[in-house]
Amino acid sequence: MEFLSNLYSTTGLSMLTIKQAIMIVVALFLMYLAIKKQYEPYLLLPISFGMLLVNLPALVGEGIMDSNGLLGILYQGVKYGVYPPLIFLAIGASTDFGPLIANPKSLLLGAAAQLGIFGAFVGAVLLGLTGNEAASIGIIGGADGPTAIYLTSKLAPHMLGPIAVAAYSYMALVPVIQPPIIRLLTTKQEREIKMTQLRTVSKKEKILFPIVVTIVVTLIIPSAIPLVGMLMFGNLAKECGLVPNLVENMKGALMYIITIFIGLTVGATTNADAFLNFATIKIIILGLFAFSFGTAGGVLFGKIMCKLSGGKINPMIGAAGVSAVPMAARVVQKVGQEENPSNFLLMHAMGPNVAGVIGSAVAAGVLLSMFK
Repeated sequence: MEFLSNLYSTTGLSMLTIKQAIMIVVALFLMYLAIKKQYEPYLLLPISFGMLLVNLPALVGEGIMDSNGLLGILYQGVKYGVYPPLIFLAIGASTDFGPLIANPKSLLLGAAAQLGIFGAFVGAVLLGLTGNEAASIGIIGGADGPTAIYLTSKLAPHMLGPIAVAAYSYMALVPVIQPPIIRLLTTKQEREIKMTQLRTVSKKEKILFPIVVTIVVTLIIPSAIPLVGMLMFGNLAKECGLVPNLVENMKGALMYIITIFIGLTVGATTNADAFLNFATIKIIILGLFAFSFGTAGGVLFGKIMCKLSGGKINPMIGAAGVSAVPMAARVVQKVGQEENPSNFLLMHAMGPNVAGVIGSAVAAGVLLSMFK
């Protein structure tokens, strides 16, 4: 019996706490959403598995997130803000800014969707959080996980785990959260509006765009350049057409490798003792408000543009102004086709969507310059 007792004391079962059990259930639920419901499995699958790994009991000094543990070492790329600019590099190499160039008014929709960032910032301050913490929570409203990680690592690293999980979770749940907001704020007649085909954008315009944006953003908001600069370099490499092997590796191997590293390590920051507390609940609630308010801001500004254009702009494309590329644009396309099967809004929605990527990075730069 003594032997069996000693053997049991070395198992994970003897060390499992109630909090760890709760987090394991949460991890399994997120895996269910990723695998069964197919809610952005590229994000949710590594996050949920990292969450599972860190909450399975282990002997002291043998945890996977310890300083010498595998994920603890990989986490340094999150901690020091290395991974987010690399993700932006990959996004730039796989993004077509043509819809934005063809319809520059899309920038306004992308800007309007960033209102959620500043709305949540004000709410967080009113709840007693510091400026740095409020800014880090507010950036969740941009629906941009890499940007949220980058800003939080600079301003409030002690909140990095729950903020990163909230940001990526809301990105993955865009197909669930956005449609009800869109339907609530628009009429059926507005959702059925067909938009005319966008003009063809020349190669010269596509090459000049990343160069001009880099110069302008650097001169106005230098703190945004690590994200915007990498985004625009990736896009310039794509559009010049001279380095196809570099582009393929940027948008392929690099993107997926960094996504794995970020997903697993972000999930592994959700240690039960650090994650299950009132502060985390506030972050989750404020993050949901930020994202919902950002979506609403884009749609409402889309309604204004619809009125000013004489009914030529479908206000739903404003919902794509958040930075979740191309998920938000796909949601607009899906909702539009549910209302009218012949309605094709994807390319129109991509304009605000890529504008949202730039907008969230610029917003992060503004907050960083204010509070760093």
